[in-house]
Amino acid sequence: MVDAGDAVRWLQLAAPRGGPDDLPLLVNRAAPAVDATEIVIYLADYQQASLVPLLDAGLDREALPIETTLAGRAFTGLDVQRAADSPDRIWVPLLVGCERMGVLEIVSSAAGDPAMNEAAWELATCVAQLVVNRRPYGDVVERLRRRLPMQVAAEIVWGLLPPLTFATDDMLLTTILEPCYDVGGDIFDYALNGDVLSVGLFDTCGHGIKASTLASLVVSAYRNARRCGLDLVDTATSIDRWVRSEHPHMFATALLVELERSTGRLRVINAGHPGALLLRDGKAIRELPGPTALPLGLGHLATHRPEVYEEELHPGDRILAYTDGITDARGVDGERFGLTRLVDFVNRALNDQLATPETMRRLVRAVVAYQSGQLDDDATALLLEWRPPHAPLSHLRDRTTTGL
Repeated sequence: MVDAGDAVRWLQLAAPRGGPDDLPLLVNRAAPAVDATEIVIYLADYQQASLVPLLDAGLDREALPIETTLAGRAFTGLDVQRAADSPDRIWVPLLVGCERMGVLEIVSSAAGDPAMNEAAWELATCVAQLVVNRRPYGDVVERLRRRLPMQVAAEIVWGLLPPLTFATDDMLLTTILEPCYDVGGDIFDYALNGDVLSVGLFDTCGHGIKASTLASLVVSAYRNARRCGLDLVDTATSIDRWVRSEHPHMFATALLVELERSTGRLRVINAGHPGALLLRDGKAIRELPGPTALPLGLGHLATHRPEVYEEELHPGDRILAYTDGITDARGVDGERFGLTRLVDFVNRALNDQLATPETMRRLVRAVVAYQSGQLDDDATALLLEWRPPHAPLSHLRDRTTTGL
């Protein structure tokens, strides 16, 4: 019977003594403990288009496209995958919580053993955690995930972002942004404190370094206000003052959200941002009212303080927020991607039972393809789903029984 316990314990003891470059060798040394001859780590690139191998000197692998391979199917479907013509090889997703990092390839004569699935999940969970824990101590993971040179503006933004996906038993939040290597003006942040999930989505004016510098200030001011315990109105006011003080000729649109997980009560300030959409039962019910405040940095022109809009969510409701780079993307005929196309795409994907992170990955790929691979503006989308404990997230499975 295959058991990953010894391999996991050995890796947890050995990995902290090395850098991220050492992980491929360490993982392969653990292979015999799960009756494997080879174990290879593949990480998703920034665009989530390819799975790129993190190799030691003794192995040879090529990057694999996510769209057309079994490895990609494991990544997108969050399932263990086997090939009929290669029964000794399995692919298992690398997950940290619900954040998809890549896949683990395991080559083993015991791949067909039913016990291998559980062992593979256990090992993959350990490896994913080790990648996250060791990543800050070197650049190998960052270099590997970059298929193109990253501009300094994008370096600033990506260095400030939280994980793209976060979930608890009663909510899931997932985001996506493009262009990965030249993004500058879009940024987001979130935090869960007790019963309240706080989310901020921002779109700064301008492009390049100026936009990313403002984005850095905006998200830092947002975090500072939140950590000081300010309410939504005072948070918006604080960010507005910082923008006006440090960048008097610039501004940022924003969507500031608070969700009470126990009740489903949603509070929103829309500071000159495109309106978020309420999705229910596979349909767009309505656009949330807005703007309820001027863009951040222009608050001194307002005649009243920012207003908070409240909504009582139903179990299973989703909030879809986005920046104008999504809807304003233009095809070869000059037609905008538009709100109707955005809602239709998301609803069809969710109705097809795609996991929410996969829905967002496909959305941004569709927007990029619509604009022939070259976006004129940053494009960011965010999807927040609320389900109380008695109505668990349908696409999140109990890790103790199914591997996630």
